[in-house]
Amino acid sequence: MRTFLAALAVTACASSSSSSVPPPPPHALDHAHHRFDDVDRWVAVFDDPARDAWQRPADVVALLRLAPGMTVADLGAGTGYFLPYLSPAVGSTGRVLALDVEPAMVRHMRERAARQSLTNVVATAVPPDDPRLPPAGVDRVLVVDTWHHLPDRAAYSAKLAAGLKAGGMVVVVDFTMDTRLGPPPDARVPPDTVVAELRAGGLEADIVAEPLPEQYVVIGRKP
Repeated sequence: MRTFLAALAVTACASSSSSSVPPPPPHALDHAHHRFDDVDRWVAVFDDPARDAWQRPADVVALLRLAPGMTVADLGAGTGYFLPYLSPAVGSTGRVLALDVEPAMVRHMRERAARQSLTNVVATAVPPDDPRLPPAGVDRVLVVDTWHHLPDRAAYSAKLAAGLKAGGMVVVVDFTMDTRLGPPPDARVPPDTVVAELRAGGLEADIVAEPLPEQYVVIGRKP
């Protein structure tokens, strides 16, 4: 894994110098290999406006098909990049669970939510191997640029399934195998593998069509 991180840094520098499209940051859920207590540093990376060009946050959130009153979990929420999109989508009667392993990031998200009046956001620290979702208490789970960092993903999928309501969805967004962005190809997870891992956790799963230029989307559904 240390080799992977070194390669990621080299890839990021190469992408930055050879393309006008900025490389994505390493995600906050890769906590064992990055320090994320320097929040100001990571705000500059995760919340860089240039990220919008390839991440397309509004399009990602549209895939969730959120409605007022729903509960949505943002898994590996980092600095809260998606919170301004998720919060209005579920409205004042809904909840956004902003989950991350780094306490400093969680504190930052709480401050961000207060500053931006995102009153339905609940930011919580969770361990790397358990999202600690309320049993059958979540309508949607969003997992962006994070799936390839998770340990024992089949077991993790089962924990996600346990937290979903009947008919709930997990939306996994991660890097395609041929994009210039993200980790080296041998560290990525192909979409068909994500499908298999979600199915191993008890979810129905399929690759879906999406408008993202550098990423694929897999959706898992709880029967």
